[in-house]
Amino acid sequence: MANSNHTGGSPCPGGHRRRFLSDLGMGFTGLALGAMLHRDGVARASDGSWTPPDGRPHFAPKAKSVIWLFMNGGVSHMETFDPKPELNKYAGKTIAETPYQGTQDPKKLALSRVVVVNDANGQARNQLYPLQVGFKKYGQSGIEVSDWLPHIGGCIDDVAVVRSMYTTDNNHGAQTQFHSGRHMLDGEFPNVGAWAHYGLGSLNDNLPQYLSMGVREYWNKNDGHYLGPAHDAIPIRIDPANPLDYGRPDMEIGDAEQRLGFDLVDRLNRLRAVEYPDDPALSARIKAYELAYRMQGALPEVIDFRGEPEETQRLYGLDDPQTKDFGSQMLACRRLVERGVRFVQVQDGGGGAGAWDAHGGLRANHSSNCRRIDKPIAGLLTDLKRRGLLDETLVVFGTEFGRTPGSQGSDGRDHHIFGFSVWMAGGGIKGGVVHGATDEIGFHAEENRHYVTDVHATILHLLGLDSRKLEIPGRKRLEIDHGTPIREIMA
Repeated sequence: MANSNHTGGSPCPGGHRRRFLSDLGMGFTGLALGAMLHRDGVARASDGSWTPPDGRPHFAPKAKSVIWLFMNGGVSHMETFDPKPELNKYAGKTIAETPYQGTQDPKKLALSRVVVVNDANGQARNQLYPLQVGFKKYGQSGIEVSDWLPHIGGCIDDVAVVRSMYTTDNNHGAQTQFHSGRHMLDGEFPNVGAWAHYGLGSLNDNLPQYLSMGVREYWNKNDGHYLGPAHDAIPIRIDPANPLDYGRPDMEIGDAEQRLGFDLVDRLNRLRAVEYPDDPALSARIKAYELAYRMQGALPEVIDFRGEPEETQRLYGLDDPQTKDFGSQMLACRRLVERGVRFVQVQDGGGGAGAWDAHGGLRANHSSNCRRIDKPIAGLLTDLKRRGLLDETLVVFGTEFGRTPGSQGSDGRDHHIFGFSVWMAGGGIKGGVVHGATDEIGFHAEENRHYVTDVHATILHLLGLDSRKLEIPGRKRLEIDHGTPIREIMA
């Protein structure tokens, strides 16, 4: 499917697993460890200086699982969930020619603690650009949602929209920042999915607890880093015949022979573990081989949709070429959390900086992208709700930053870190609410401002985890005051 396949070079010599394993003297295939640890040959070690959690929540959780939907490139908040009619009123005028010249006050700009600036202060994008789409009020809550997202609008009474996010990196390294809470210049840090995986035990011994679909490895968003390779996201494809990188069972090898191969590697690893008892990467590898074998049997069934009713497949848009790929990912999300996977991450919009990066042609870009995701996301929310799963599944929709109120070129918007929107729905979330606000032209988050770590703290809290108790000695869990759960949107 589009955007799902890794485009880099194969980590297996010669690009073929049989040759790779033969070169190592193993003589068997079916190795899923490439998917389990991403890069078996370069697994990262950690210092082993702390005692890991026991897998139990710190307090009663509101959610069992998380579905993390991330739109790479920077979604325009003003054309999706935060309408700003003043942009139409003052279209073509510079910010200085409007009542909102105060948005350029250096003191206000400094509130976002910008680390990399370029044009982020808006001076180069100060000619206001009108809204490229209309809005309607939906549901009993009457929340306004873009005309490009009518299906999500139909679910808005289950959604809490946070219109007051900000971040500090105006380049696409903000993708990493949204996942880890740390600016790229700070180094590599675990992402929120890795922390959830680290803090909680497994709900299904045959499936990993942290999976990722969509664009691969851009900005290292999926890694556990100092938590160790066991907490990396495992990338999968919507391909029942080959869901794991280098994980397709060799048709020439029977189950019994494959089992013997896994057992051999397991014994070799355990012998090496005697020599290196404190090597966390080796310990993770031993556990990974056993899970890899079980996963090869369990995962293909999860992403084989042939047993799903036609009505369900239509609900997710699988009958439409424009929505089929993303719809397949959304249906896989439901099937995964239904089977107890703890954290499912979907990275939408691969290639370059991300499909949503509309420096030009914003109307065409966003209308097309919204068309791809609208029905599938609404289908996911609807299906989870009717199955009784929405109350225990937290769905998070995010992006690295918003886009400027001013135009870039004739028909685009630049990156914008000072104000943007995210939304959450499901487990522990109060639906049909709007929290926070940007100013009249969508420049600054002004009311109830939230840095990205507040989103992380909210997720962990709803999973029953106290982010402060997850701190590692010498390594702070969250940047900028740890992050605080957004209690105003909690049920």
